[in-house]
Amino acid sequence: MTSIKEQAAISRLLSFLQEWDNAGKGLRTQILTKFIEANEGKTGPELELEFSQGASLFLIRLTTWLRITYMTGLDLEKLLRSIGIFLSAVSSNRYLIEFLEIGGVLTLLEILGLEKIKEEDKKESIKLLQIIANTGRKYKELICESYGVRAIAEFLAKSKSEETQEEVQILLDALVHGNPKYQNQVYKGLIALLPCGSPKAQQLAMQTLRTAQAIIGATHPSIVDCVLKVLGTMHLEVQYEAIELIKDLIHYDVHLPLLRGLVALLIPPVKETSKLQAKIFTDSSVFQITTQLPVFLQQAAAAKTIGILARSDLKLAEELLHMRVVHSLMTAMGNTDHSNSQRLASLTLEYFVQLFPLVEEHVRKAMGKELYQLFLSNAEILYTKIDSIQADILAANKVNVTKALHLCEGTTASCLNFCMGPGDLNDVEYVTHFEKLNSESKE
Repeated sequence: MTSIKEQAAISRLLSFLQEWDNAGKGLRTQILTKFIEANEGKTGPELELEFSQGASLFLIRLTTWLRITYMTGLDLEKLLRSIGIFLSAVSSNRYLIEFLEIGGVLTLLEILGLEKIKEEDKKESIKLLQIIANTGRKYKELICESYGVRAIAEFLAKSKSEETQEEVQILLDALVHGNPKYQNQVYKGLIALLPCGSPKAQQLAMQTLRTAQAIIGATHPSIVDCVLKVLGTMHLEVQYEAIELIKDLIHYDVHLPLLRGLVALLIPPVKETSKLQAKIFTDSSVFQITTQLPVFLQQAAAAKTIGILARSDLKLAEELLHMRVVHSLMTAMGNTDHSNSQRLASLTLEYFVQLFPLVEEHVRKAMGKELYQLFLSNAEILYTKIDSIQADILAANKVNVTKALHLCEGTTASCLNFCMGPGDLNDVEYVTHFEKLNSESKE
């Protein structure tokens, strides 16, 4: 037999539930506000005590109301926060199971795709998905099996709130950890985000991709083209993340396509530049946007990235030499339509000239005495000193260091001395690598 105290508690619970059942939208919002203020941060047992062991009766009402109203686009923030109090409560796994049994995950994912629902409400939906994902591996798998990766990635690309986008990143990061069955799906979803039109989404996707790449190990071939295209961005914070991702990818099996792709970006396709020239004749305002042309932004970023990679690893610098990087850098230095390309290409070429006497010899001959002296005096501001003829000399250069390297038959010590300088001959590992590159080139 229940005590008088217990009967009073049950009576209060029934009265509360009856008030909820009879209330309209306005009164229910007030009830939710009071519930959030009184119960935020409570554990499962504390919630049961508050509701006289009947907390699930209120949760089922909340989830039912969510299922009924979410399609209308009405204010969902307080409703979702109230559900979150149950799902996040310590020792409350049964609340989570009850929520999932009525299709809670699908509802939350559908909310993300509805245009009429406010951004703040969608952020609360993301937070609930975070709680579910952080509960364990099988819950992460449930989200992925519900086509969650696609829905979450699309929302990240479309969201206009950086704060919300950062919450989405936290969710994607949770889905890539401890989720071996679907981690590749998350990885591909992140790659698919790279071409999107949101700079913040691109930035966050690449940050998470670096984590995912370390977990998965293997690379997907499409990542090379996607990350190289991101280098055409006007946003420096996005470019930074792209370069950091490239620095990671260079240690995987895509490093050769990456290096070739970077060198190729130094000479924009004639098709792209001819389109610009045609527009200049018909629209004088085009002059104002040439500095933001994606192919020129890619060119400048590629020159910068090549410099970073070459300085980080001597072997990479050698591989780049075999890809005619010197010729391409000099061509970029002659691009008078984009001064930043000229500046960054000049700085990177300066490093190759200082590192390889063979490169110094070819560059000096191709530039001529006067231009080469200008280059040596200050490579960074060379673009401000050269005239149109000197720019044409750079743009039309025929430097072919690769051909000279091929002539180094057998990679003798004297040849290495010519290419590297005498101070580097003790690097046995490097010599072995040089021999391998030469043999591959001959094949």
